[in-house]
Amino acid sequence: MSLLLKQIFNFFKLLNSDTGTYQIASGLTIGMFLGFSPFLSLQTLIVLLVLFFFRIQFGAAFLAAFFFKFIAFIIDPLADILGRVVLEAESLREIWVMLYNMPIIPFTRFNNSIVMGSFLVALILALPIFFLFKSFVIKYRETVVFRFKQTKFWKLFTATKFYNWYLTYDKLYGA
Repeated sequence: MSLLLKQIFNFFKLLNSDTGTYQIASGLTIGMFLGFSPFLSLQTLIVLLVLFFFRIQFGAAFLAAFFFKFIAFIIDPLADILGRVVLEAESLREIWVMLYNMPIIPFTRFNNSIVMGSFLVALILALPIFFLFKSFVIKYRETVVFRFKQTKFWKLFTATKFYNWYLTYDKLYGA
């Protein structure tokens, strides 16, 4: 529980930082893919490699993965139906057989209807979710952060020695 609270606090710190909105929105979207994919699979490895090679926020991705894992359980019946439709399509049968006979591809577990359906749902929702998260981050920064920084409490707090110490500590050690 402590780890989850720490991640949530770090996420709010991230929202209040100067980190780009694209990086945060990309992290949340990649987290959706992590949440919808099985834990021990090739998809997870591929998504983690994407996280390493591109400028995407790790914290946002892992926090989103945690919450999207719960959503994945809720949409499993829909994902199962969608996966069955795609996997049982007669026109795609040769492609599935060819992919299944390749050396590494079966480790994706694409032949499981829930895995295939969850991947398709994540793929379909990727762009709308990205732009939704991006607009959320922008609106949050424009309204909540801006209004909070205008309060007397914040101005009084930033004038304290404790706040100056925290800024110095954060610059040096990245708390």
